[in-house]
Amino acid sequence: MKAGNKEEILLQERRRMSIKTDTFIKIVLLCVSLVTVFALFAVFFFIFSEALPAFTSIGFVEFLSGHIWNPTSPTNPSYGILPLLCGTFLVSLGASIIAIPIGIGCTIYLAELAHPKIKSILKPAIEILAGIPSVVYGFFALIILSDWIVAVFNNTYRLNALNGAIMLAVMMIPIMVSLSEEAINSVPQDLREAAYALGATKWETLRGVIIPAALSGIAAAIMLSIGRAVGETMTVLMACGNTPVITWDMLSSVQTMTAAIAIEMGEVNFNSLHYHALFGVGAVLFVITFAINIIADIVLAKFAEAYH
Repeated sequence: MKAGNKEEILLQERRRMSIKTDTFIKIVLLCVSLVTVFALFAVFFFIFSEALPAFTSIGFVEFLSGHIWNPTSPTNPSYGILPLLCGTFLVSLGASIIAIPIGIGCTIYLAELAHPKIKSILKPAIEILAGIPSVVYGFFALIILSDWIVAVFNNTYRLNALNGAIMLAVMMIPIMVSLSEEAINSVPQDLREAAYALGATKWETLRGVIIPAALSGIAAAIMLSIGRAVGETMTVLMACGNTPVITWDMLSSVQTMTAAIAIEMGEVNFNSLHYHALFGVGAVLFVITFAINIIADIVLAKFAEAYH
C-alpha cells in the first residue's frame, strides 16, 4: 500500500472516530437535559396531585381568598392562604424597595466607574454574600437586627416584616449585581464611542445610552432576584415572627408561604386535609415563582435579540 493511501485511510478513520465521539457526547448531553426536564415535570405533578384534594375539599377560590389560616384549630380549622400571600408579598416588596436601588447603584459603579483595583476587591466581596447560607442571615436577623429595629422604631414586635425584608434585600443584591453587570457589559462598545464622538460626557453616555440599552437585562435581573426573595425559606422563618395575619405594616409580625410549609409540614398528619393544604400552598408558590422566571426569560430574550 502506498504511503499516501495509508495516510488518507488513517485520516478517514480519525474523522469517523471524531463523528462517533461527537454523536456520543450529544446523546449524553441530551439525556442529561431530558433528566432535568423530567425532574421538573415530576416535581410539578407530585405537588399538584397532592394539592388537588385540598382544592376540591376546601374550594380553590376559598383557599386563595380565605382570610384565616388556622389549620390546627380543633373546632374550626381554616385554610385561607390570603394572610400567607400578603406576608410573602409584603416581605418581598420591602426587600425589593431596599435592594433594587442599591443593586443598580452597585452595578453601575462596578461596570462603568470603579477603578480596576477597587473593582477587584468589591466584586468578589459582593459575590461572597451569595454564598453565605440563608440560616446565617436568619440567625443575624433573629439575634442582632431585630434588636436594632426595636431600638430605632420602639416597636412592639421584635420579629417583623422589616426584619426579614432587610435580610432578603442583602440576599437579592449579589444576584442583581451579577446579572445587571453582565447586561451592561453586553452593550456594544460602538454605542459608547458614538456617544463620546458626539461630545457626550461620561455621565451623559451612562444616563442616555448605556442604561437605556441595558434596561431590559437589568429588568430581568430584578425579576430573578425577586423570585429569589419569594422562594426564600429559612431567613423569613427566623426573622418575620410567623404570625399569619393580613397587614400592610412592615413592623408587624407576618408569616410567608415558605415559612408556613417549613414549620407545619413536619408536624402534620400524613394524608390529612392540613397535609394536602400545605401542598396547595406549595402549588401556589410554584406557580408564582414559575411566572416570575418566565417573565424574566421573556425580558432576557428581548435583550438578546437586540444585540445578536
